[in-house]
This record gives sequence, structure tokens and C-alpha cells, in this order.
Amino acid sequence: MRIYIDSANTKQIAHLNEYFPIAGVTTNPSIIVKENRPYLELLKEIRSIIGDQKELFVQTIGSTAEEIVKEAKYIRSQLTGNVIIKIPVIKEGIKAIQLLDSENIQTLATTVYTSFQAYVAAMSGAKYVAPYVNRIDNLTGNGVNVVAEIAKLFSHSELSCEILAASFKNVQQVHDVCLAGAQTVTVAPELIEKFIAFPSTESDVAEFKRQWENGIGSSSLYS
Repeated sequence: MRIYIDSANTKQIAHLNEYFPIAGVTTNPSIIVKENRPYLELLKEIRSIIGDQKELFVQTIGSTAEEIVKEAKYIRSQLTGNVIIKIPVIKEGIKAIQLLDSENIQTLATTVYTSFQAYVAAMSGAKYVAPYVNRIDNLTGNGVNVVAEIAKLFSHSELSCEILAASFKNVQQVHDVCLAGAQTVTVAPELIEKFIAFPSTESDVAEFKRQWENGIGSSSLYS
């Protein structure tokens, strides 16, 4: 499993990139607008933090396939490194995915709510699909089941497209989609921090240190 940061907050990205095995950063228009900065300046700073090898996802806002393709090429011309273009699974988006695939421009199909949306996007050439797990749950669906269905469809058709599950409210959802077949997840910074948080771990570490200091008389191994 690969972990992506779902944020455009450069302070949070820098912190998580230092401490966790981060594969890249996903952004969307809503996330970028929250930062209240010129978007290209912001994206370039994110790139400088994570380096050129890690993937940076940027979403188009065009309404037609032609507009989406034009925006995709513009973004790629402005940013260095490994850039993936996010495209909604509307009809024009599916067309744009096919056009960009013909030019070897990698895409992620986003706003996925059904397994068949993901299947069509994968067949069109998307490198990733992003099912919205918690949003599906909120619409009386089951986000984890949708991920499992996508994984089964991809396996049966031998599609190389990967599932990059998104939209989580808790760590349990992340855990469940990984078991259901998602190869990658994009998660808000506050949830990534909780991946390794557990009260007993902290108390055990404190007790180990207390016993060492009482028995050895030193707070480190080298003094």
C-alpha cells in the first residue's frame, strides 16, 4: 500500500513527508482554495517539499474534454517532476482521459461513486481511480464494498489501473479498503498522524525509559 497526503497545506505536508513513508500529494480545487494563495506558487512549493520523484496530483476544472486536455498540458508545462492529472468521471472527462492516454499523459479518474464508473475510466486509460469511500457511505451506500467490487472488476479484466481510495472519516475505513483491494490511499493529515497512534504504545515507551533510567542511571545509551 502507498500513502498519499490529501492536502495542500505546505506545513502539514513537510511534517508528514519527514516522518511517514509518503508516496506523494493529492490536491483538488477545494483544498487549494483553502490555502488562499496563487495556485501555481502553492503547487511549486509542494513540489519542492516532496521532490520530483513523488507523485503530485492536480485536478482540472474544464467542462469539455478539449478544455480538460488544454489544462492538463498547461499544468504539466508549469510543474516539474511526476505530475498526475485528476479528471472527474463525467462524460467529457472520460473522453479527456482517452485523449490524454493517447499522448502518454497519466491521469486519475476522480469523483468515483460506483464500481462501473471506475471500470469505464480504467478501460479509457486512467492510471488511477479514486472512489470516495466516506461520501459513498453518506449516500446510504458502502464505500468499502465499492472498493472491493472495483478490485474484482479490475482483476477479472486484467486491468493495470490502481485504486487510490479517498474520502475517509477514520482510520478503520482506511484499514478496511486496504484489505478490500485498494493499492493506494489518499488521506487527510490528521488521519495519517493517527495511523501509528495508540495509548499503550506511548505508555510502554515511557515505562521502558523509566526502567532504564532507574536501573542504569542514564537517559540514553551513549552517556
